[in-house]
Amino acid sequence: MNILSIDYGKKLRAIRKSENLTQRQFAELAGLSLNTVRAYEIGQQPARSAVMVRVIQVNIFKKYTMWLIHDEIAPTVGQIAPALTHCGTDGGEAQKQTRKTGVDSDVRSSHYDQKTG
Repeated sequence: MNILSIDYGKKLRAIRKSENLTQRQFAELAGLSLNTVRAYEIGQQPARSAVMVRVIQVNIFKKYTMWLIHDEIAPTVGQIAPALTHCGTDGGEAQKQTRKTGVDSDVRSSHYDQKTG
């Protein structure tokens, strides 16, 4: 797999949502501009591997390293995929994220789905 050709925009959004961060908060933590984060998330600009290096250097995002790079998890060593089920106070977001849609299937890795059920 050539990690330089992967667009990580959807994965960045999944991490941000999982951590309950606004785009501004995520941008500040990762040392990116708000406009850059917005462009990544809507697919206007590809988020490449150099951005991932910045993101995984932030302590709260290190747990997503394997998922970002390899679409794999290793919970026993603290490597997980974003868990979007806790988003939303009324449960609406949790229900939306558990349905199989084009966006959800792009964000979730097949390895993650296989390992969790």
